[in-house]
Amino acid sequence: MYQPSNDFSEAIFMVDKPLGWTSFDVVKKVRHALNIKKIGHAGTLDPLATGLLLLCSGRQTKNISSIQALDKVYTGQIVLGKTTPSMDLETPFDSLSSYDHVTEEMVIAAAATFVGSIMQIPPIYSAVKVDGKRAYQIARKGEVAALTPRAVIIHSFLITTIELPFITFKVVCSKGTYVRRLAHDLGQKLGVGGYLHGLCRTQIGNYCLDKAYSLERLLQSNSVPIY
Repeated sequence: MYQPSNDFSEAIFMVDKPLGWTSFDVVKKVRHALNIKKIGHAGTLDPLATGLLLLCSGRQTKNISSIQALDKVYTGQIVLGKTTPSMDLETPFDSLSSYDHVTEEMVIAAAATFVGSIMQIPPIYSAVKVDGKRAYQIARKGEVAALTPRAVIIHSFLITTIELPFITFKVVCSKGTYVRRLAHDLGQKLGVGGYLHGLCRTQIGNYCLDKAYSLERLLQSNSVPIY
């Protein structure tokens, strides 16, 4: 149940993470601004993603693991015909292909093949640890990390609009799903490549973005809705 509160010492509250911020940036800013000693986030959002970020403070930090296990909902945009090493706009384009032969029917059919339990390899630019190092640290040195496929569940992968090369979508997925990888793999399935152009997390379990505060409003407010 949502209720207004000015006590942030033991709370789960919702932030609409702005573009360009890391999840840790948000935690650090809120910790300092609201003078919260113990606080953490319940699920990373990439700097180039926006949307729902849950923060837990005090004894509520014990709930972080259970919140991270909840299903997630994302909306976003994929661009076909180009790829990047990071599978999003963090790194420069490294391939260019024609997508002239791709039809709407092909896109919808390809997306459907990812629904269900699938094995997914994390992106090389990710925080997954390989021999004690983050994969992105290895990738930034020009080296290739040996990443192991992981089982994830794509509950639904709905293509909402197609204006090639742009595809907008809504995906409902399990913990551990990399939507960047999903975008890349869709492009590979279509034979033209693709990358994640934009991403917004709209829901975590029953926590919804439309009830979240912007970071600016949260830091200026004396009372916010908490769970």
